[in-house]
Amino acid sequence: MPPFVAQVATSGFAIIPTFLEHDELVALERVLPQPSGERGGLRNLLDITAIAAFADGDKVRALIDPLLGRGAFAVRGILFDKTPVANWRVSWHQDLTIAVTKRVEAPDYGPWSEKAGVVHVQPPATVLESMLAVRVHLDESGAANGPLRVLPGSHRAGNLHDGQIPTWRDKIPEVPCLVPRGGVLLMRPLLLHASSLAVAPDHRRVIHLEYASSGLVAGLEWRWAKRRSRAA
Repeated sequence: MPPFVAQVATSGFAIIPTFLEHDELVALERVLPQPSGERGGLRNLLDITAIAAFADGDKVRALIDPLLGRGAFAVRGILFDKTPVANWRVSWHQDLTIAVTKRVEAPDYGPWSEKAGVVHVQPPATVLESMLAVRVHLDESGAANGPLRVLPGSHRAGNLHDGQIPTWRDKIPEVPCLVPRGGVLLMRPLLLHASSLAVAPDHRRVIHLEYASSGLVAGLEWRWAKRRSRAA
């Protein structure tokens, strides 16, 4: 079993410093559109055929399959790009929403929102506990450019309300996720995480891919579940 499996189970995250080679990074850069607006980033990356193929390729599957099983599939893709003109901070939080095809009222699902034309909803914690995010770093994420910071082990506490977060911050030292260009961060959505403003901002491009391994309550469908190619 790869060592990152135990790391994700215990801490909620794992860093793989060397993952993509130079030519693989260049190939990804060629198919990515440029972010626009004050906040650097793009949603709906799985609508790009080359990104969807990468998300289900053998190299990424070698990370996903040991953690979620061969039936897992990509359900959302986002590009983050922190730059001198798109520099932001994010307070401590968990990733609590998923992308679905349409709004269908169901017990324990809500609230609802729409992001970049796609319907999102907050599902029960059991859904989020079975998911995994793969963050592919196209640029170095160093201490000076606002890296992700995490509270190890907090993913095991379920869905936390805002009043519980300070308690976790007091009892667990935060860990900055410093990842070289071409490296990967694996992360459970319920892991408490944050990021600061970059003090020496440059491009900090991250392809954020989310994976699930099971269906939703009857009537609800993952927005990009149709793209899975290895479902059991």
